[in-house]
Amino acid sequence: MWSDIIHEFADSPSQGRVVRFLLENGFGVNDEGRICCNGIEIPATSVAKAIGSDRRVVDSTARRILERPFLREIFLNMRATPDLSRVAESLGLSVIVVMPKDASERGIVSAAVRVLAKHSLSIRQIFVTDPQFSEDPKLVIIVEDPLPAGVVNEIRALPQVRQVII
Repeated sequence: MWSDIIHEFADSPSQGRVVRFLLENGFGVNDEGRICCNGIEIPATSVAKAIGSDRRVVDSTARRILERPFLREIFLNMRATPDLSRVAESLGLSVIVVMPKDASERGIVSAAVRVLAKHSLSIRQIFVTDPQFSEDPKLVIIVEDPLPAGVVNEIRALPQVRQVII
């Protein structure tokens, strides 16, 4: 699906950068053609500055999104979710970052979750960076409790795992 969205902008690399930025950050477009995050408008100049582009490119990309029903439906409903990994320590949470050998392989998330469930750890948040948007995709798991001895080694021993960072 993401490749279909990016393909829609293959004829305009500058608009493609805008779309990639919107997808990476969970930003959408409202009915008025303005970039927004969970209903809050974000100035096109701010988006342009963040990606090293021009406000007019951001505006034309938003208009183009609204003109295509497939894209319109996606970007009108896009939502951002907070990433607790940056504040986990302050909240008393533990973070496990799993770097896969091959991010396109199935079963990485379920294998890691099985290890955590075996140790009765309560997961507060879990997310995966999409391999189409990230050069180094990863699985991030935030758990409520301190990690018991052996959990990291068990996850590291999974066949799909290249590296574990805590």
